[in-house]
Amino acid sequence: MSDHSLAHRAQHVTRTETVHLPPSAPPTNHGRTLAAWVTTWTVVAGSVVAALGVAFAMVWLFWVGMAVTVGGMVLGKVLQVLGHGQGGAATLARQARRGGH
Repeated sequence: MSDHSLAHRAQHVTRTETVHLPPSAPPTNHGRTLAAWVTTWTVVAGSVVAALGVAFAMVWLFWVGMAVTVGGMVLGKVLQVLGHGQGGAATLARQARRGGH
């Protein structure tokens, strides 16, 4: 009878894992684009305002914060479409001016 204990299986691995690499190298800017920064900070600011509205029981402040959050997401998408996002023309031109990063 063979040994099927956890220790035996850990020492005698029978299967190998297949590694799937991406087809190309990822972008070098790591998401540091104008669209990403604007989206992140407006969503954070709107969330803080909404949280303050909840904490102080001010319904109108909560909805103002939610409006800022949604507006930030829309603004980020608009900037991405205008070329300021990952792989956009403005981002690639900025990378070329700065030496690729």
